Amino acid sequence: MRVYASASKSRSRMWIKILLPILFIFHFSSPITAIRKDIGFQTFPLCKTTVQGRYFLSDDNGYVCNALSVNSRSRCCPQTGEKFSCHGCNPFSQCCNSYEYCVSCCLNPALTSKELVLKMKVAKPATARTYASVFDYCAGRCRHSSESVVHENAYMSDFHHCFSLPSNSSTGKNNTLIEARLNGINVVVGRQGESCNSVCRLRGQSCVPNKLAVLNHCDIIQKYMSCKGSCLASVGADQPAEVVYDAPNHLNPGSCLFTQSQSILSCDGLHQHTRRLCPCA
Repeated sequence: MRVYASASKSRSRMWIKILLPILFIFHFSSPITAIRKDIGFQTFPLCKTTVQGRYFLSDDNGYVCNALSVNSRSRCCPQTGEKFSCHGCNPFSQCCNSYEYCVSCCLNPALTSKELVLKMKVAKPATARTYASVFDYCAGRCRHSSESVVHENAYMSDFHHCFSLPSNSSTGKNNTLIEARLNGINVVVGRQGESCNSVCRLRGQSCVPNKLAVLNHCDIIQKYMSCKGSCLASVGADQPAEVVYDAPNHLNPGSCLFTQSQSILSCDGLHQHTRRLCPCA
């Protein structure tokens, strides 16, 4: 019995030695008042950049830089130099001789309306989508624009990177900007019953189909034609045009005509009672 009691006392002393430090810690330690939730890895803002050029690129902050100076983590250009630079750009036509500076200039909120851009449709109506950001619009629009091409296989000038909204979009652009898209184009009033192909051929030139939409505005038509009978919306491949004065009354003699169906505009279109307004080059 003495041996058992001695062993029991030894075990009791051992537990006391173990528990005392634990009780001491709990007694004197301060209570936990909060748990930190801000512990994590440091994050870096990521930029979208163009990939068109070999030496330069532009980011979605509006900076242009040498490709070698891009931050390897964020893919952003150093924020030095001019933001939204329009170096080598024509402010009226909104066309540039450099793709990267075209994107940078286009990103300027004073030149490109975010509200309008994000509502624009991309591609044909059947498969249309909208742009996810102004940068996506600028990067795509500056890369290619049918309005900077003549004869479908050549650029009208070195300033062929254009970011202006398409001429058939309802943006309320002023006449100065619309006319700037006609640089290099001879606007010719045809004779009664002639197609634009015939009108331009007589001048030793060709009709430029993608410029018909630029001419298809009342303010532009009225600059070249009298339009004494007003400017009316109509449907026809011979438009924009003016109805000749000896036309039947139901055709509104003297009126100018534009079409709201841009897709039917054609250089081949003609009508026996109209004179066409033609873009030749």
